[in-house]
Amino acid sequence: MTRPSFVLLGLLPVLSLALASREFYIDYDNNQFVKDGAPFKYVSGSFHYFRTPSVYWRDRLRKMKQGGLNAVSTYVEWRSHEKVSGQYDFSGDLDLENFIKIAQEEELLVILRPGPYICAERELGGLPSWLLNVNPEMQLRTRDPEYMGFVRRWFQVLFTRLEPYFYGKDGPIIMVQVENEYGSYFACDSEYLNQLRDIIKSHVGDSAVLFTTDGSAASLLKCGKIDDVYATVDFGPGTNVELAFNEMIKFEPRGPLVNSEFYPGWLDHWGEEHSTVNTVNIIQTLEWMFKYNASVNFYVYYGGTNFGFTSGANYNDHYAPQPTSYDYDAPLTEAGDPTPKYMAIRAAANSYLQQVPSKEVPVASRKGYYGRMNLKFLSSIFDLIPTAPQVNSDYPLSFEELNQDEGFVLYKTVITKCHNDPALLVAKNIGDRGYVFVNKERAGVLSRINFIDSLPVSANTGDELEILVENQGRINYGRKLKDFKGLLSNVTIDNNELKYWKMIQLPFGHNGTELRAINKKISSLKAETQLPIEMIYESVKSGLEPTASTPSIFWAEFRIPNNSHPPLDTFLDMKGWSKGIAFINGFNLGRYWPRVGPQRTLYLPGSLLNANSVNRLVIIEFDRVPRGCMSSKHRDCAVVLSDTAVLDDSCLSNEVK
Repeated sequence: MTRPSFVLLGLLPVLSLALASREFYIDYDNNQFVKDGAPFKYVSGSFHYFRTPSVYWRDRLRKMKQGGLNAVSTYVEWRSHEKVSGQYDFSGDLDLENFIKIAQEEELLVILRPGPYICAERELGGLPSWLLNVNPEMQLRTRDPEYMGFVRRWFQVLFTRLEPYFYGKDGPIIMVQVENEYGSYFACDSEYLNQLRDIIKSHVGDSAVLFTTDGSAASLLKCGKIDDVYATVDFGPGTNVELAFNEMIKFEPRGPLVNSEFYPGWLDHWGEEHSTVNTVNIIQTLEWMFKYNASVNFYVYYGGTNFGFTSGANYNDHYAPQPTSYDYDAPLTEAGDPTPKYMAIRAAANSYLQQVPSKEVPVASRKGYYGRMNLKFLSSIFDLIPTAPQVNSDYPLSFEELNQDEGFVLYKTVITKCHNDPALLVAKNIGDRGYVFVNKERAGVLSRINFIDSLPVSANTGDELEILVENQGRINYGRKLKDFKGLLSNVTIDNNELKYWKMIQLPFGHNGTELRAINKKISSLKAETQLPIEMIYESVKSGLEPTASTPSIFWAEFRIPNNSHPPLDTFLDMKGWSKGIAFINGFNLGRYWPRVGPQRTLYLPGSLLNANSVNRLVIIEFDRVPRGCMSSKHRDCAVVLSDTAVLDDSCLSNEVK
């Protein structure tokens, strides 16, 4: 490594603060950042505001400051802010300006990563899916004029809001990233990157430092480097620090050393074991970076949750969707609790930055064990069909053609020709999981994950065929980013094409049409029986029973105990259930899939619970209804609101030895 050693850097003269103005820049002559006239380095942590309710932002940011950090890094998710083209939302849990203000109040600088593509294990890498509807041929992450037109429009809206918060304008934002790990995209569209740089620069000016980050390999940095934008690297524990930074120096011979994504944990996929990273390895690699006087950002320091259907997917040799939890084995847990890893990093960061440790050492918050919730069967999901939007077409339409972002679409047709018994149903290119029914009887499952695009069915002329297709998350990384959903090719039975489809849209968003229909049905049932909730079982007619394999809706109502005011965070334990989604008071908590794991519990923030009124829990099971829900009067149909998260209950880890 050709940079001066840690000792020599420590002897650099400090500029007089009296002569300094409020500014943040790179001092290339002395290989350092300069803030307000003095040499500066940061130890930062990634925390994405869109992954936790805004009422918890201050708590998480304060714990980061107490953990020895002096900066917070956050992505900006275009998809969340512009769910519908031309309609922008910066309210509530998306109030980015409020997040930045709180960070400044907690004495944290801000590193902003606005994309437009962010990856972040989010749906379509944070890009809005309506881009695929506007023009399926649009080339994302390129100079494509149509794509760049939408980016310019979005950035004009975003940066107009953010301009007062750059460091040179008395705000906390010291650095702004241009794109995100573009070198890994292997597109090498330098004109695209230059256009992004110019758009961002027109708003930021000299008020913050523009940077990129890529993996610590020349092959990745080559396509990610942008002229006049500072190139940094990312790598995790166990990496040879000197070799990694030498790769950075090839592209930035002068300037401070920076690891923009240092991984104290790692991401999960459904059906795989929960990822963990050893704390000893983290601290050893961290201390090596400190010896080189580097600035470091932990990715992630606090992960949070992919509520609703916001989690994405990877694709290496197969499609691999990510779970609802983004705990990431991070220093702060999904519920914001400090870990031993947090304490070890806290000690190292304070020593490196020569800070006096905060007198306040955070402890785990109290969690609510609200116990067993007995569930009542409401109906089959097919009962929602009359209230849902429907589109007719000769051939199946994709989610994007239906202008549907997420959730489910039920594809229906009638079999008009005679076939063998059984006949072979083929649905090539399904995105992503399809439950197949003949006359409401389950025939099997089509699965992109498992490369299952055909199955035998027993069907006669005149029978109704239905395929309930789930979007399990659009790909967020790599060249397969344009990830369309639904039935993406014609469906055949014994090589005969099926035509004349009806498509029923079931997006299942927060407090959406489907939830309103469910709540109306629950209210109607309660009014009809005029019985206390606990006695409704007795009033259910004998014909109103779930079957093992029909997608079914269950519900429960409960009150928070008097000793839990305000309501405490808790965890919805789905042990014994298969695959579905859960709602609390109309809010989509996300997907559960304990049948494959590793995540078994869904984090339920106390802020979503009502302290002084009834709470309503709705469970929609799409795969296999628990046996206890089909027994007499459903006495054993239940879930538990627990005080303990279970994120490592994978099928792999539970194999019989």
